[in-house]
Amino acid sequence: MVKAVLSEAEDNHRVVCRLCAHECRIDEGKTGVCRVRKNLNGELVSLNADKIVAMNLDPIEKKPLYHFLPGSRSFSIAAMGCNFSCRFCQNHSISMVKDEKEIQGNMLSPEQLLALARKNRAHSISYTYTEPTVFFELVLETAKLAHSAGIRNVLVSNGYMTPKALSLLAPFLDGANIDLKSFRDAFYRKFCSARLQPVLETISAMKSMGIWLEVTTLLIPGLNDDRREILDLISFLRQVDENIPWHVSRFFPQHQLLEIEPTTAASIHDVLRLGASQGLKFTYGGNLADSSWSNTRCPSCQETLIARSGYHSEILGILRGCCRFCGDRVAGIWE
Repeated sequence: MVKAVLSEAEDNHRVVCRLCAHECRIDEGKTGVCRVRKNLNGELVSLNADKIVAMNLDPIEKKPLYHFLPGSRSFSIAAMGCNFSCRFCQNHSISMVKDEKEIQGNMLSPEQLLALARKNRAHSISYTYTEPTVFFELVLETAKLAHSAGIRNVLVSNGYMTPKALSLLAPFLDGANIDLKSFRDAFYRKFCSARLQPVLETISAMKSMGIWLEVTTLLIPGLNDDRREILDLISFLRQVDENIPWHVSRFFPQHQLLEIEPTTAASIHDVLRLGASQGLKFTYGGNLADSSWSNTRCPSCQETLIARSGYHSEILGILRGCCRFCGDRVAGIWE
């Protein structure tokens, strides 16, 4: 067990967790919503911050990040747990913790993780697969070491952290992909047991802090694909920054949403065209068999800058962060 950050003591040995937007008030001997942070004798501890349950060397495109060191490899790690309970979670076997006895993983220190990243010649470390907010202590200490060693840090998150948590991590964070699961609070409450507004605040805050940001939306038929909702979501992204790459992915039946049919490729294409027509500069399709919405094109001259097939990227037209055809700057972190 690791002493938790961002907690406050209350009367009767109760503690308040200030790590995520749930801000759980936790009685002695109990855990918060995530089931991986526990009140022991009036002190909040993390039950998962020293247990790595998944570890891989991934293409950065898998995160997905398309404008962040394309073609590079990212050392990707996770601990068990999540502060959401999404009924469509694809990683529910490691993200959904019902009892602390279920928490598994290999004990690896931040120093050991950095050594493994170096050994594998990774350009970045990604905190991913589950929700990195709930293994924040491990993320923070590893990110500090990686930053000092010249290795970038990437967060793949639901965006439900508190501003204080983000402010602690931001000096060491280079890139992030945030899931914007819907643009309706009712969806978040019903299907994720959470709220929309904290996610929007995280997206805006990350952008203002200079963290490279991309956003992913899983399009679920009949649940979050209403045209008015999609237009509202697009409008929000444009207000934050029209250069934010938006990844729209096909839904396939998962976890507790087995009765819903997969999203059609045509639906994804329609939403991507809508995003582009409304002024988003970079829109990408996910979980698609074809690559028609995978390539990066210059917003000014429409020449292909990066050609992608699966997770493979071929840089064709970016030179020192600019389009080599017309010379315009292309938003991203390229080197």
